[in-house]
Amino acid sequence: MGLATAYRLKQRFPDAAVTLLEKEPAVGQHQTGHNSGVLHSGLYYKPGSVKARLAVNGIRQMVAFCQENNVAHEICGKLVVAADESEVPRLRDLETRGSANGLEGLRWLGPEEMREIEPHVGGVAALRVPQEGIVDYPQVCATLAEKLVAGGVRIQTGARVQRLEYRGNQWVADTPAGDFAAGFLINCAGLYSDRVAELAGERREVRIVPFRGEYFKLRPERQHLVRHLIYPVPDPRFPFLGVHFTRLIHGGIEAGPNAVLATSREGYRKTDFRPGDLFDVLTYGGFWRFLRRYPAMSWYELRRSFSRRIFCQSLQRLVPEIEASDLGKGGSGVRAQALSPQGDIIQDFQLIARPKALHVLNAPSPAATASLAIGGDIVAMVAEHIA
Repeated sequence: MGLATAYRLKQRFPDAAVTLLEKEPAVGQHQTGHNSGVLHSGLYYKPGSVKARLAVNGIRQMVAFCQENNVAHEICGKLVVAADESEVPRLRDLETRGSANGLEGLRWLGPEEMREIEPHVGGVAALRVPQEGIVDYPQVCATLAEKLVAGGVRIQTGARVQRLEYRGNQWVADTPAGDFAAGFLINCAGLYSDRVAELAGERREVRIVPFRGEYFKLRPERQHLVRHLIYPVPDPRFPFLGVHFTRLIHGGIEAGPNAVLATSREGYRKTDFRPGDLFDVLTYGGFWRFLRRYPAMSWYELRRSFSRRIFCQSLQRLVPEIEASDLGKGGSGVRAQALSPQGDIIQDFQLIARPKALHVLNAPSPAATASLAIGGDIVAMVAEHIA
């Protein structure tokens, strides 16, 4: 998000002095570097919503960027599978949504047609979504960084923002790499976006709660069971999409992710623990209201995190031949999920615009796919304040 916003900012204001502060030694080390690498087409989102518009425009912009810059990607398509008859009406609703959002080539498939595309898939019906794809997001980040530097943007790594102060008509950011001053501040800090906003004087009402998503990889001799992307029909009772199969751009098949509370904002392993991060969650009323709303789901996700057998049972709804022994160790990522004080998972993008600052407090999936489109919207908002 930060790279894409800087890229669009420099395109619109080529003479602007732009500095990008990155706390890590290199860009794209957290959410973008740990996600499943999927290009989302906008199937799931309410027609006419900002999220739907940004997803549909975003995948077009991202594919065009990859084509222009030789970034590894492939539009391979995916199947959304109704595991049984109870899911068929919801799958029909997805078909309607996708058509309303402008997706092209959607195709309803019966059992025989499904298995022509994915011979080992289970279920009773599927929706073929040809515009979905896969991409190398770390390469996207590296390419954006190269283009930014070539265009005169300063990317300062090792620059975690420790303090923000507005003085003399400018922001001053205190970091281990030194102090940096600017007339306008854009906060795209992901897992730390709420804390950075608080440093800038915002009340931290919405809070980031980190959810770890864990993956398995199919063992090489069993990768023939999945050809492309296979997704479940989302359950409207739960806020997450559900485990699925993803073919990776550089080879291999990934299965996941689940969604379990992480005890660190960068808690990629079960043993990762930061007392301050956990305290931040446990003292937030919105988290406890979320647990009261989704107790069964939360308990199930925790059990599935510690049980390969339960994880496998979820995957068998999509590919019945999958066995627990087929699942090898995979990676993990941490979602920067914003929760409201009422315990609601905030599904849409949430931005706070101020006269001299803009904070991206929530950028859930498909933010990676749509990053260039979102960056364009952010720059349009910034332009209103600096014109």
